Parts: sequence; C-alpha cells; structure tokens
Amino acid sequence: MILKAIEAGSGPPVVLLHGLFGAARNWGAMQRARAPRFRVIALDMRNHGASPHAPDMRYATQAADVLETLAAMGALPAAVIGHSMGGKAAMAAALAQPAAIARLLVSDIAPVIYQHGNTAIAAAMAAIPLDPALTRAQASALLEAAVADAAVRAFLLQNLTFGATPGWRIGLADIAAAIPDLEGWQDVPSGRYDGPTVFVTGAQSDYVLPEHRPAIRALFPAARFVAVKGAGHWVHADNPAGFLSVLEAFLHDWGA
Repeated sequence: MILKAIEAGSGPPVVLLHGLFGAARNWGAMQRARAPRFRVIALDMRNHGASPHAPDMRYATQAADVLETLAAMGALPAAVIGHSMGGKAAMAAALAQPAAIARLLVSDIAPVIYQHGNTAIAAAMAAIPLDPALTRAQASALLEAAVADAAVRAFLLQNLTFGATPGWRIGLADIAAAIPDLEGWQDVPSGRYDGPTVFVTGAQSDYVLPEHRPAIRALFPAARFVAVKGAGHWVHADNPAGFLSVLEAFLHDWGA
C-alpha cells in the first residue's frame, strides 16, 4: 500500500512515523526543524490521516507499507523515526530490510506485548453519535469515562469531522478490530538489525522498562537508550526541545 506523505526540505531522507490515532501532521514541528538540512517525510500510516483504509494492521504489513512507499519515492535508504505504533512499524521495517534503514530511532515503545486499554478507547470513540448537532465539547464529554486526560481526548478528536456530515477520518472499525495486533508484537520479521539505533523514552513514561532491554538488545544489538526529562509517552509533544536535541544528535552525521 502506498501511504500519504507530507514532505519538506531536501537532502538525505528522514522518515517520521506517528503513533496510534495520530497522523503525519503530528510531526509538524520536528519536520520544520529538520527540513533545512534533510528531506523529511512524514507518513500517514494505513487507516490514519489521508492514507487508505484496510483491515490488516500487523506490523509486518505496516512495515511493508512504509518500505513500498519510500521505495516509490526514491527515499531509501532512510533514517527512520517512529513513535509508539510507528516505532513498532519502524522496528519491523528495519528487521525486514536492514539495508533500507540507515539508522533507527524508536520513541517510547519496546518490541513487546502491551495491554494499554486501547480497546475501550476505540469503543468509546465508535459510540459517539455522529449527529450534525454534535459539538467538540459534547464529543469530549462522551469520551471522558474512557479517556480521563483532556489533552488525549483533544488528540483523539482531531480525527473527527464535525458539521453537516460528521465522521471519522480514520478507519476506526479496522483499527478497533486490530487492537490485539497493535498492542502485540507477533508475526514480525525474524532476524536482527545491527545499524545505529536509539530508543528514546519519556522520563515519566512506563512504556519502556529496564526488563525490556534484553528483548531490545536481542533484536537491536547496537541500541542506545536516552530518557527525555519532563516527558511522558508523547515525548516529542511533551518536551519538543528535549526530543529535538536527541534527534539532532541522532542525525548529526547522516548523509555527511
């Protein structure tokens, strides 16, 4: 599947992969910051943003989407940065075609199985009545039981259009059905990726724990670990300056 891309700048290709319920535009600040030196490509993953909808969301499939899209754009090998779901897709791409991934940065996710309550979140989103009179405030209130954090509700509701014909931009039904795959780590390419790899975590996040490091190093033996202060799971949004500092170090000699 060819994914929708937002592209800026020129130079060695740098690819940005968003997380679950996100979109390429979530990377806007990071894309603008790196565009003066790099060809920065932010992708809408399948069932997200402006990319096509399809039921299979296994990480091997998402990795194939990414690699097919970048090959069609003449953007391989590339430095790939992925957050959460996008981080798992990035890892799967690196394992599938190591030569296509020049370096890898994974933001606040590990190659392990999670249970993060996304089934309840998707169900709450699907239960919102798509009435022309629906307001954003009403939609947020309807999500509150499943999503306590107002900022996260606002993030989720970026995917909902309001007005005469309200609807979800995302393939919500396909995403909901795929939650076990999205929270899992199965059916991924075998092997390992020996290229430069950085795992960035939010210092206030519990997504990547010390006990995950053996699983990470088994697949990514060159992995280094960096924690960004003042950040939770959405590292690049919680502390943009801190994340950008890590990103600059990660890319400093790419294409030199």
